[in-house]
Amino acid sequence: MMRKHWENLNGVWEYAILEGVPGRIPARFDGEIVVPFSPESALSGVGRRLEPGQTLWYSRKVRFDAGEGERVLLHFGAVDQCCTVYCNGNTAGRHEGGYWPFSLDITEFVKEGENLIQLAVTDESDGGLQAYGKQRMERGGIWYTPQSGIWQTVWVEYVPEVYIRDLKITPHYDEGCVDFTLFFQGQLPPSEVLLEIFDGDTAVVREKFQGNRIRAVVPEFKSWSPESPFLYRVILTVGEDCVESYFGMRKFGMMMDAHGYPRLALNGRPVFHNGLLDQGYFSDGLYTAPSDEAIVEELSRVKALGFNMLRKHIKIEPMRWYYHCDRLGIFVWQDFVSGGGPFNIWMTQNLPFLGVEVKDDRYKLLGRRDPLGRRIFEKNMRDTVKALYNVVSLAVWVPFNEGWGQFDAVRIAQTLHKLDPTRLIDHASGWYDQGAGDIRSYHVYNRRFRMKKDPCGRIQALTEFGGYSCPSRKHMVSRRLFGYRILKSREELTEVYEKLYREEVLGNVEHGLSAAVYTQVSDVEDEINGLFTYDRAVLKINKETVRRINREIQEMFEKASAAADTL
Repeated sequence: MMRKHWENLNGVWEYAILEGVPGRIPARFDGEIVVPFSPESALSGVGRRLEPGQTLWYSRKVRFDAGEGERVLLHFGAVDQCCTVYCNGNTAGRHEGGYWPFSLDITEFVKEGENLIQLAVTDESDGGLQAYGKQRMERGGIWYTPQSGIWQTVWVEYVPEVYIRDLKITPHYDEGCVDFTLFFQGQLPPSEVLLEIFDGDTAVVREKFQGNRIRAVVPEFKSWSPESPFLYRVILTVGEDCVESYFGMRKFGMMMDAHGYPRLALNGRPVFHNGLLDQGYFSDGLYTAPSDEAIVEELSRVKALGFNMLRKHIKIEPMRWYYHCDRLGIFVWQDFVSGGGPFNIWMTQNLPFLGVEVKDDRYKLLGRRDPLGRRIFEKNMRDTVKALYNVVSLAVWVPFNEGWGQFDAVRIAQTLHKLDPTRLIDHASGWYDQGAGDIRSYHVYNRRFRMKKDPCGRIQALTEFGGYSCPSRKHMVSRRLFGYRILKSREELTEVYEKLYREEVLGNVEHGLSAAVYTQVSDVEDEINGLFTYDRAVLKINKETVRRINREIQEMFEKASAAADTL
């Protein structure tokens, strides 16, 4: 939701790292930090790690520009992991969970002139019960440098006494209409809502509605797809509040092709999801891209290679990232952020390759012994769906990956489907499959992929494979080189990449394979198996070869999936 009256609070703040849990606000600070970059990153200007048992303090003076009768909302894109926010020495609110946005109404604490905004942040990283993803205090291999504190944009917004607190948008492709659910804050809202929907600068809908649930017919609507990522602009006016948003007309689903294979579908037509695993780490900003332009450049380069999907791996990005996927036309498979542990290496890395299956109600085996940790995961699931529900490009939810903290995946998939019936679910990516969800998901490294018919009748997807590593001098940050197969040159990487795709992907498309996710977009620290270097300066593979293979995949899929019928 976008309003006209807001201010960005990114930039230079003061910081301090103190021993112990949050106590009194420090009288003196250690220096300056550039928000929204974590103190562990180079772009923060700090280069210090927050240890478990320490508190990271932030401080900044702000002059607010609230008009008569306006309320002051303080927004945080994400703060890792737990924080308390103060305004002029008063506790404005607390938040737990390092990946989810939150907002605080600080109106009652604001005064004329300068105001002091401060935060106290703690982070147990992989040693606590909160979600931590691929961060580890002892990084190495597929586990990366932990980061902490503010790592997404901070901003302040000014709203009237009665305002739209949240907005849920659900397109109904077959009916040619779209639902809006408005959530209000303040006293009872005005009975009238003005809805305007725009195709460019032309209003295609301008109607007044009663109440907070609206259904609007979109005349002769334009579809959203990766080939034509058309977005409608929306303006909602309620009393003195006016917000702008957007949506796309699309429908995700499943279809059966003429040969009896289930396929992913978009807008009632079969579609192959051809993508890359995306960790979302940057050499200078860690979890935070150096700029909005850097996000656009990376997504554009991925699209230019002929890919139409990214699997966002064990991380939630700032909303700007998803917006750019929406407008550029890139499918998103969204992983939930993992937690739990410690993990048994035999359970997460060895037994799956021996063909051993495990029931995930044995909580201790998969690092989910603590019932509070399981409850936190389910709360995070609800928060993730709420935060990303309106994302046009988000096609598939991925609750669990390779058994990391996996538990009760059948029930989790059922609950998730109730929260969001508009998208598909890959309930256990890689292993351990419990027969639930819409997708049978395979991770295959260093062995031949032999696809078998799924007894549950689900879509077949190769959701991780490849991982070929090629060192690039002057573009690496670690001497410890990790990868599933080390190659010596760009030419060698290109050769084995093409061979792999011909055997593993092109060889299986006509037998029902509906998605492929190569590992990965870029190098991350020790892990040098990206198509791009960690700094995104070098594409390590021949661009035209990748583009040609992706065209062949699309052509073969179109031929193999002809004459499909909707399930």
